[in-house]
Amino acid sequence: MAKPKTEDASEEAKKIVDDAKNFIEKAIGDIGKTSATKQLILGTASGWITGFITMKIGKFAAVGIGGGVILLHIASQKGYIDINWDKINKKVDKISDKIEKEATGKSPDWFEKVERFVDRKIDKAEDLLKKKEKKAKKWFNNFTGDEHYKATETHIFLTSFVAGMAIGLLCGK
Repeated sequence: MAKPKTEDASEEAKKIVDDAKNFIEKAIGDIGKTSATKQLILGTASGWITGFITMKIGKFAAVGIGGGVILLHIASQKGYIDINWDKINKKVDKISDKIEKEATGKSPDWFEKVERFVDRKIDKAEDLLKKKEKKAKKWFNNFTGDEHYKATETHIFLTSFVAGMAIGLLCGK
Protein backbone atom coordinates (compact mmCIF):
# COMPACT_ATOMS: atom_id res chain seq x y z
CA MET A 1 0.00 0.00 0.00
CA ALA A 2 1.43 3.36 -1.03
CA LYS A 3 1.95 6.13 1.49
CA PRO A 4 -0.34 9.11 1.05
CA LYS A 5 1.37 12.28 -0.07
CA THR A 6 1.75 15.03 2.49
CA GLU A 7 -0.59 17.25 0.44
CA ASP A 8 -3.29 14.56 0.57
CA ALA A 9 -2.79 14.15 4.32
CA SER A 10 -3.03 17.90 4.96
CA GLU A 11 -6.15 18.16 2.80
CA GLU A 12 -7.70 15.27 4.72
CA ALA A 13 -6.79 16.89 8.05
CA LYS A 14 -8.32 20.20 6.92
CA LYS A 15 -11.50 18.37 5.92
CA ILE A 16 -11.73 16.66 9.34
CA VAL A 17 -11.21 20.01 11.13
CA ASP A 18 -13.86 21.68 8.97
CA ASP A 19 -16.32 18.83 9.62
CA ALA A 20 -15.73 19.11 13.36
CA LYS A 21 -16.21 22.91 13.27
CA ASN A 22 -19.44 22.52 11.34
CA PHE A 23 -20.74 19.90 13.78
CA ILE A 24 -19.91 22.03 16.82
CA GLU A 25 -21.44 25.16 15.28
CA LYS A 26 -24.59 23.23 14.35
CA ALA A 27 -24.86 21.69 17.83
CA ILE A 28 -24.37 25.03 19.57
CA GLY A 29 -26.78 26.73 17.20
CA ASP A 30 -29.38 24.02 17.80
CA ILE A 31 -28.97 24.28 21.57
CA GLY A 32 -29.54 28.04 21.43
CA LYS A 33 -32.87 27.50 19.68
CA THR A 34 -34.22 25.04 22.26
CA SER A 35 -36.04 25.83 25.48
CA ALA A 36 -34.25 26.95 28.64
CA THR A 37 -34.98 23.60 30.31
CA LYS A 38 -33.24 21.66 27.54
CA GLN A 39 -30.32 24.09 27.63
CA LEU A 40 -29.96 23.57 31.39
CA ILE A 41 -30.13 19.79 31.04
CA LEU A 42 -27.62 19.68 28.16
CA GLY A 43 -25.27 22.12 29.91
CA THR A 44 -25.40 20.19 33.17
CA ALA A 45 -24.91 16.82 31.46
CA SER A 46 -22.03 17.99 29.29
CA GLY A 47 -20.37 19.70 32.28
CA TRP A 48 -20.73 16.58 34.42
CA ILE A 49 -19.31 14.36 31.66
CA THR A 50 -16.39 16.73 31.09
CA GLY A 51 -15.65 16.90 34.82
CA PHE A 52 -15.90 13.13 35.21
CA ILE A 53 -13.51 12.49 32.33
CA THR A 54 -11.11 15.17 33.58
CA MET A 55 -11.07 13.64 37.06
CA LYS A 56 -10.33 10.17 35.70
CA ILE A 57 -7.52 11.45 33.49
CA GLY A 58 -6.20 13.65 36.32
CA LYS A 59 -6.15 10.77 38.80
CA PHE A 60 -4.38 8.54 36.31
CA ALA A 61 -1.78 11.23 35.56
CA ALA A 62 -1.29 12.01 39.27
CA VAL A 63 -0.78 8.35 40.14
CA GLY A 64 1.63 7.88 37.24
CA ILE A 65 3.73 10.97 37.96
CA GLY A 66 3.62 10.56 41.74
CA GLY A 67 4.48 6.87 41.52
CA GLY A 68 7.40 7.64 39.24
CA VAL A 69 8.77 10.26 41.61
CA ILE A 70 8.43 7.87 44.56
CA LEU A 71 10.18 5.08 42.66
CA LEU A 72 13.01 7.43 41.71
CA HIS A 73 13.40 8.51 45.32
CA ILE A 74 13.47 4.93 46.58
CA ALA A 75 16.00 3.96 43.91
CA SER A 76 18.11 6.96 44.92
CA GLN A 77 18.01 6.05 48.61
CA LYS A 78 18.93 2.42 47.89
CA GLY A 79 21.89 3.56 45.81
CA TYR A 80 20.70 2.25 42.43
CA ILE A 81 20.80 5.72 40.90
CA ASP A 82 22.46 8.99 41.85
CA ILE A 83 20.28 12.08 41.42
CA ASN A 84 21.79 15.55 41.24
CA TRP A 85 19.16 17.27 43.40
CA ASP A 86 20.87 20.66 43.17
CA LYS A 87 20.50 20.64 39.39
CA ILE A 88 16.87 19.53 39.62
CA ASN A 89 16.09 22.20 42.22
CA LYS A 90 17.65 24.91 40.03
CA LYS A 91 15.49 23.80 37.08
CA VAL A 92 12.38 23.70 39.29
CA ASP A 93 13.18 27.21 40.55
CA LYS A 94 13.53 28.55 37.00
CA ILE A 95 10.28 26.93 35.91
CA SER A 96 8.39 28.11 38.99
CA ASP A 97 9.74 31.65 38.46
CA LYS A 98 8.48 31.60 34.86
CA ILE A 99 5.08 30.30 35.97
CA GLU A 100 4.83 32.94 38.69
CA LYS A 101 5.79 35.66 36.21
CA GLU A 102 3.14 34.46 33.74
CA ALA A 103 0.47 34.11 36.44
CA THR A 104 1.05 37.32 38.39
CA GLY A 105 2.84 39.47 35.84
CA LYS A 106 5.90 39.93 38.05
CA SER A 107 8.80 37.67 38.87
CA PRO A 108 9.68 36.78 42.46
CA ASP A 109 11.77 39.39 44.26
CA TRP A 110 15.29 38.80 45.49
CA PHE A 111 14.11 38.12 49.05
CA GLU A 112 12.03 35.11 47.94
CA LYS A 113 14.96 33.77 45.95
CA VAL A 114 17.31 34.18 48.92
CA GLU A 115 14.75 32.50 51.17
CA ARG A 116 14.55 29.49 48.83
CA PHE A 117 18.34 29.31 48.63
CA VAL A 118 18.77 29.45 52.41
CA ASP A 119 16.03 26.84 52.94
CA ARG A 120 17.78 24.45 50.58
CA LYS A 121 21.17 25.01 52.20
CA ILE A 122 19.70 24.47 55.68
CA ASP A 123 18.03 21.26 54.51
CA LYS A 124 21.33 20.11 53.04
CA ALA A 125 23.19 20.90 56.26
CA GLU A 126 20.53 19.10 58.29
CA ASP A 127 20.83 16.00 56.10
CA LEU A 128 24.60 16.12 56.44
CA LEU A 129 24.36 16.40 60.21
CA LYS A 130 21.92 13.51 60.39
CA LYS A 131 24.29 11.35 58.35
CA LYS A 132 27.31 12.33 60.40
CA GLU A 133 25.58 12.98 63.70
CA LYS A 134 28.05 11.00 65.80
CA LYS A 135 31.04 12.81 64.32
CA ALA A 136 29.32 16.16 64.80
CA LYS A 137 28.43 15.37 68.41
CA LYS A 138 31.99 14.24 69.13
CA TRP A 139 33.42 17.37 67.53
CA PHE A 140 31.00 19.63 69.40
CA ASN A 141 31.65 17.87 72.71
CA ASN A 142 35.40 18.29 72.19
CA PHE A 143 34.84 21.92 71.23
CA THR A 144 32.64 22.82 74.22
CA GLY A 145 34.00 20.32 76.71
CA ASP A 146 30.45 19.31 77.67
CA GLU A 147 29.57 15.67 77.10
CA HIS A 148 25.89 15.95 78.08
CA TYR A 149 25.02 18.96 75.95
CA LYS A 150 21.81 18.79 73.94
CA ALA A 151 20.86 21.54 71.49
CA THR A 152 17.51 23.23 72.15
CA GLU A 153 15.37 25.55 70.06
CA THR A 154 16.89 28.51 71.86
CA HIS A 155 20.39 27.45 70.82
CA ILE A 156 19.29 27.10 67.21
CA PHE A 157 17.58 30.51 67.31
CA LEU A 158 20.65 32.21 68.78
CA THR A 159 22.95 30.56 66.26
CA SER A 160 20.75 31.63 63.34
CA PHE A 161 20.43 35.13 64.85
CA VAL A 162 24.21 35.50 65.03
CA ALA A 163 24.58 34.14 61.49
CA GLY A 164 21.93 36.61 60.26
CA MET A 165 23.72 39.50 61.96
CA ALA A 166 26.98 38.46 60.35
CA ILE A 167 25.35 38.29 56.93
CA GLY A 168 23.73 41.67 57.50
CA LEU A 169 27.03 43.24 58.51
CA LEU A 170 28.79 41.74 55.48
CA CYS A 171 26.08 42.94 53.09
CA GLY A 172 26.03 46.39 54.66
CA LYS A 173 29.69 47.10 53.88
